[in-house]
Amino acid sequence: MSGRLDRSERLLGRLMAAAPYALLAVSAVLTLGTEGPSWGMLGLAALAAAWLRLAPVDAVPRAVYVTGLVLLIGALCTQAVWFASFFGFVGYLHSWHYLKGAWRFAGVSATAVISVMTYYGGFPATPSAGLGQVFLTAAIVAAVGLFSFVGEITAERSAERERMVARLEAAMAENAGLHAQLLVQAHEAGVLDERQRMAAEIHDTLAQGLTGIITQLQAARQDPDWRRRVDLAIGLAKESLAEARRSVHAVGPGRLEAAPLPDALAAVAAQWGELHGVRADFTVTGTVRPMHVEVEETLLRTAQEALANAAKHAAASRVGLTLSYMEDVVTLDVRDDGAGFDPERVRGGGGFGLTSMRKRVSRLAGSLQIESEPGGGTAISASVPAVARG
Repeated sequence: MSGRLDRSERLLGRLMAAAPYALLAVSAVLTLGTEGPSWGMLGLAALAAAWLRLAPVDAVPRAVYVTGLVLLIGALCTQAVWFASFFGFVGYLHSWHYLKGAWRFAGVSATAVISVMTYYGGFPATPSAGLGQVFLTAAIVAAVGLFSFVGEITAERSAERERMVARLEAAMAENAGLHAQLLVQAHEAGVLDERQRMAAEIHDTLAQGLTGIITQLQAARQDPDWRRRVDLAIGLAKESLAEARRSVHAVGPGRLEAAPLPDALAAVAAQWGELHGVRADFTVTGTVRPMHVEVEETLLRTAQEALANAAKHAAASRVGLTLSYMEDVVTLDVRDDGAGFDPERVRGGGGFGLTSMRKRVSRLAGSLQIESEPGGGTAISASVPAVARG
């Protein structure tokens, strides 16, 4: 649509540029047909055609050009009335186009006076004839001024639309660039998020599993019942391998598929206690109900990480896990009576395990609280919104 309008505007511009020559030619042909050959008329017509060539030249003052054009129109009108009927319109158009302010009306009025006097055959012979000429001249000036003013408004509107289209095209180009930039940033953010997810999953599966395997194999050296230790290590290896495969495919923990969250946490606590020879108690409070998969997965991973830290750093003799179902939140508390630590030293940071727990919980708009002191054990509390499954 825009291309068709542009082509139409270019065609109109070429026609408007050719119109003065066409009107001059029509006037000359009609004069030759009615008045016969006239070298004076042909010379004036040729001079007028040459003068029209000066219209787009900035070196010629516009007032000089319009004055010369009006004089040539007057000279041609003395040859035949056809020049007033056709070529006279060029005086109206160019006077309004090339002059400014009141000079426009001066040029239009001069052209109108010449044309009217040509129609009437010269100066008026009677007052009534003079009044008629004045009235007709005023009507022509008023009509030319009105239509020219309307044309200027239309041209200004068209120019404004062109400017708006140019701004819109520039905005669209800028938006396209921003869109491409956002796509790149979204891709990079997705890659980073996936890397962080894989790092957390590897830490929660392979790293913890390998730590448990190493612990069991080291204990097997001094335990007469070494076969049981080896069997436990083999079981941990198989479970870690299965969890690693599930992590690659972004599938939730296998324990949550096999059992509800309370049963899965109870199994994790029991297995951890058996592996490390530490008493691990699990308690559930509130009304148990299915939670959203991400909520249950976050709480299960938090429990596994808290127990792994207790085994690695706390040297605890007792660990307690409490899962509390409340109206709007679900809370998991993990407490141990181990060595503890100074929370100020890890506030806002800590190892990868604490960082992973914080990120998991904060991703669900939850909160993670850590309370500990050297020699006073550690309490970790993760609270997430109680978003029901389905």
